[in-house]
Amino acid sequence: MLKVDGISRTYGDLKVVDKLSFNVNEGEFVALLGPSGCGKSTSLKMIAGLEEPDEGSIELDGRDITPLSPGDRKLAMVFQSYALFPHLKVEENILFGLQARKVPRDEQKKRLDSVVELVGLGDHLQKKPGQLSGGQCQRVALARAIVAQAKLCLMDEPLSNLDAKLRNEMRTEIRALQQRLGMSVIYVTHDQVEAMSMADRIVLMNNGKVEQIDVPEALYSKPKTIFTAQFIGSPPMNIIGSGENCRGIRPEHIEISEEGMPASVVSCDYHGADTIVLADVSAVGEDQKLIKIRYPGHAMFAPQQRLAVRWALENEHKFLI
Repeated sequence: MLKVDGISRTYGDLKVVDKLSFNVNEGEFVALLGPSGCGKSTSLKMIAGLEEPDEGSIELDGRDITPLSPGDRKLAMVFQSYALFPHLKVEENILFGLQARKVPRDEQKKRLDSVVELVGLGDHLQKKPGQLSGGQCQRVALARAIVAQAKLCLMDEPLSNLDAKLRNEMRTEIRALQQRLGMSVIYVTHDQVEAMSMADRIVLMNNGKVEQIDVPEALYSKPKTIFTAQFIGSPPMNIIGSGENCRGIRPEHIEISEEGMPASVVSCDYHGADTIVLADVSAVGEDQKLIKIRYPGHAMFAPQQRLAVRWALENEHKFLI
C-alpha cells in the first residue's frame, strides 16, 4: 500500500536518513525502531509531508505523493505531544479535522459516536484537555486519527510521555484497535518492547540506514548484524571473540553448570523473576571479557566466585567483524 523508495534527508553535513526503503501492506502494523538520533522520526515526517526528502520517492496506493502537501496526502498522525487544542472540548478536538474538511454534520456525528465508543471517551466529551489525564489525552489524539478514516496512520512515539503502567495498557489498546479496524500503521519508537509486542514487522534503523527489516521473532532469533543482536533483547546478546570467530549468545541461553567455560562472578542484579549475573570469562593474563547470564529466580553469587558456564551450539550466532 505504501512504498518508501530510497528517501534521504541531510541537514548541513549530517545525513540523518540515508536511502531508506521499505513497504507497508494494507492493514499492517510496521514499527520504525532504533536508538535516539537514528532518523526514524525524520523518516516519518517525510512520509507525512512535514519534511521534504533530498532524494527518493514515496508512493501511496501506486500514486507518487512525494510532491504533495501534508493535507493532500490524506494521512492521519498521532504526535508524541498529543497536539490537542487546549481551548477546545474533547468533542471539538476529535472533530476538528472533519470540520476543516467540511465533512457533513450528520457524517461527523456518525463517526464521532463510533470512535468514542471504541476509545472509551463517552464521559469526557465536554471536558477540555487540561481536565484529562495523560492516558485520556492520548485517547483523544487516537480518536482524532481514527475518525479521519485515513488510508494510513502515522504514530510518532505516542506513549513516551506516559508512566510505565499506563504505557503497557495503551500498548494493548492501540494494537487491539488497529486489528479491529484493519488500520495500516507506521509506529515510531525507541522502545524495543513496544515494537516487539505490537508490530507485524519492524524496520530497525541505525545511523539513518536500515539495519534489518523482519518480523519480531526473526529479529530476536536470527539477527543479521551485531547491532541487531545487541539492540533486540534485554539484556543484549553477548558477543564473544572477533573476526571469523565472532560468536553471539543470548544471556537466557547460558547455563551455570559444574563443567564448561571457567568464569568469575563480577556482580548480580536481582530482577524478581530472574537474576542477571555479570561474569568474566577471560583466561589468566587476558583482558577482561564480560558476559551476562540470565539465571532463573533469586541467586546472589559472591563477587569473584568461580563458576562454569556452557550453552548449546544451536543457540550460537555467527558474525563476521
